[in-house]
Amino acid sequence: MTTDGKQLLHFVFGGELKDLGGTEFRDLSKLDIVGFFPDYASAAQAWKAKAQATVDNAHMRYFVTHLHRLIDPAKYKN
Repeated sequence: MTTDGKQLLHFVFGGELKDLGGTEFRDLSKLDIVGFFPDYASAAQAWKAKAQATVDNAHMRYFVTHLHRLIDPAKYKN
């Protein structure tokens, strides 16, 4: 999804967590960098594919980060 014809960058990554209730990774050197995407829809599709492929490992988690909000936080206040 874009606003005013601009890209809304998203970053998808994942890895094995130390515990199921947290967001701290077991080993940062083993993070899976899935990629950067121009919109949420394509990022969500990549996230879903990776999450489904690792469903047998309960500690494995993937995340979608809204990079456009980090680049220009004032513009995307919630």
